Amino acid sequence: MIKVGCRGFSRARAEYYRHLSLVEVQRTFYKPPRLETCQRWRAELPRDFEFVIKAWQLITHEPSSPTYRKTKLEVDRTDRYGSFRPSDEVLGAWEETLEVAKVLKSRVVLVQFPSGFTPAAEHMANMQAFFDTVDRAELILAWEPRGDWGDEEIGELCRGLDLIHCVDPFQRLPVHGELAYFRLHGKSGYRYRYTDEELKTILDCCGTYAEAYCLFNNVSIFDDALRLKGQASFTCR
Repeated sequence: MIKVGCRGFSRARAEYYRHLSLVEVQRTFYKPPRLETCQRWRAELPRDFEFVIKAWQLITHEPSSPTYRKTKLEVDRTDRYGSFRPSDEVLGAWEETLEVAKVLKSRVVLVQFPSGFTPAAEHMANMQAFFDTVDRAELILAWEPRGDWGDEEIGELCRGLDLIHCVDPFQRLPVHGELAYFRLHGKSGYRYRYTDEELKTILDCCGTYAEAYCLFNNVSIFDDALRLKGQASFTCR
């Protein structure tokens, strides 16, 4: 099965779910919404509609990140946030992410790394301790590494920590995971529109997995998602 969706609701929700039954929620990365808001989203969308959420940036990103400034997010101790630090603040941010996932009945949580999170010994130790400690609540965790990560390092961590390797298939192929999670950022950047032949390439990549998620993150996300669904010759949502 292939599941197709967009980064965020690219249309009014009522129109969006008439065509697509999967969305990747970005708001949870910047600052998790109130649980009442999540309850409303869940109640107004069909039962089979699926929310993937992004883990809160307090877990992964340093307070110096521009994504903190974008949401006017201020923290009191800059040495207590980001990079999977073994702090109460980071673990608390995961608990809030987990609460949102439960309300939205999410199956998958996306953990996106900043490019500055490199395979340094301290980073890898923090990552190991974090995933060994937190309650996963049977969630599938998809990891999108950025920066200088080699396939061997990624594969070792994914196998050891039970993570799905999330990729843009036009940049690299996943090295681990029975389920595929593809994020499509545009071959030459955000303003890129995929050709029919490139959409076929995406489907070919999906065809090697029993289940694949395809989330578009480019300027024509909604149109490209619908075109991909239209090309699919196997079970598609």
